[in-house]
Amino acid sequence: MRLIIDAHLDISWNAVSYNRDQTEELNQINQRELGMTDSRAREGACVCLPEMRRGGVAVCLATVLCRAKRDVQPLNGPLRCDLDYGTQNIAYAASMGQLAYYRALERSGQMTQIKSAADLDAHWSRWQVPEKSGLPIGYILAMEGADPIIEPEEIDLWWNEGLRSLILAHYGTGHYADGTGCEGGLTKKGEQLLAEMQRVGMIMDVTHTTDRSFEEAMDRFGGPVMASHSNCRTLAPRQRQLNDEQINTLIQRGCVFGISMDAWMIAKQWTRGETSNANLSLAAVIDHMDHYCQLAGNASHVAIGSDLDGGFGAAQRPKDVGSIADLQRLGELLADRGYADDDIDRILHRNWLEFFQRHLPAT
Repeated sequence: MRLIIDAHLDISWNAVSYNRDQTEELNQINQRELGMTDSRAREGACVCLPEMRRGGVAVCLATVLCRAKRDVQPLNGPLRCDLDYGTQNIAYAASMGQLAYYRALERSGQMTQIKSAADLDAHWSRWQVPEKSGLPIGYILAMEGADPIIEPEEIDLWWNEGLRSLILAHYGTGHYADGTGCEGGLTKKGEQLLAEMQRVGMIMDVTHTTDRSFEEAMDRFGGPVMASHSNCRTLAPRQRQLNDEQINTLIQRGCVFGISMDAWMIAKQWTRGETSNANLSLAAVIDHMDHYCQLAGNASHVAIGSDLDGGFGAAQRPKDVGSIADLQRLGELLADRGYADDDIDRILHRNWLEFFQRHLPAT
């Protein structure tokens, strides 16, 4: 079994908002959700800590995820799993609640936070054993959408909590930038936030940025960049994905791209809630990986950022993914496409491992 690094998992959001105990077995989680109708994701969970261990997922980027949108007010009131809060203060409080879940998992030995390259090396060494069942999952704290950071100067507060990677926006208009589904760019606060991120050494994740936000952020930010869960617009022609020009720009900056398992980001034609995944398999994920490799001329820039259990269920992921442990199948499929063992290791873990060894603080 090859070890895996997954650069995007919403573990605490699933726990706090979907009430999923991430230490339980997968069948127990889904059994508890039988008959629930608040989300299409119900009864279709595929991520939990036992399955991560079974699949050799030794390290992940684990998110906190909240938005601040005063104008979003569902007629029947907000659901527990909703992401939108009325103000940045409330979004901050909610995100701290998500962080508290990771802290609880740390105290029980289920997870361990990775803040530095030294932490990463030590944790990776611990996983070089045949038996993984008792090992903690290592996590690097990431934020998907910067709204919980009330003012740019608060970047130090979050840095001290271990935040190492930041996406400026999520869906819609954010306080720092426009995200998926919009067309605008950075706000003045967004420009200030990028300066603060560069000062402390935080990684900018370009996922979810609009084309304009992307261009403006890349012009202003001189620190390390990544794309935690971003597929190829050439193969899935939607604004959410990266186009070839953006990909080439990012390759020149040493970026690593994580491939998402969300069918809407994989398939050429897909309508949420309508299209069937009957003809969509992990082979289509390999197509996206291969496209990145062809643009780069090597396998040194593509990796995994699965986004599994990112608010979508079994109907919106490849039909042959029933558990996060099925990410192991990517190795076989890459070999079938002619990828060498060294390149397969790069894609499954080594590209992310080397990226974070370079860009996390040394100690």
